[in-house]
Amino acid sequence: MPLQTFRYAACGGFNTVLSIVLYAVAYNYIFTSDTIQLRANFALSRHIAADYLFAFWIAFPIGFYLSRYVVFQESSLPKNVQLFRYFIVTCGAMGLNYIFLKFFVEAFDINGPIAKIFTTVFVIAFSYISQRNFSFKEKQA
Repeated sequence: MPLQTFRYAACGGFNTVLSIVLYAVAYNYIFTSDTIQLRANFALSRHIAADYLFAFWIAFPIGFYLSRYVVFQESSLPKNVQLFRYFIVTCGAMGLNYIFLKFFVEAFDINGPIAKIFTTVFVIAFSYISQRNFSFKEKQA
């Protein structure tokens, strides 16, 4: 296994487990009702709120710094470019995450934290390919 792939697996694995734990904490202890009313005409379901209003805001910066300083050290792109690209890929991953969470929880009636684990498998593959080939791509000479 290439060193970069190992580092991605280790750092990504840590960040993924952290995200799942944060999600489970938010799902079970912070967002305890099935619907989280944010405004009079805007509400989120519990499983979406746990992910986007809590877990994401902790896991995103940790994931970026692990990717930048541990996994993709050879990238010579400026930090602000990497961060912007990382954010774009993360938004794509969040979109996939949203779709899969809704699908597993609402179509198959799977418990939120279990659905999060299933969803993570699909999102990891997308994220690794995108981060390696876009966010932290080495500058062309």
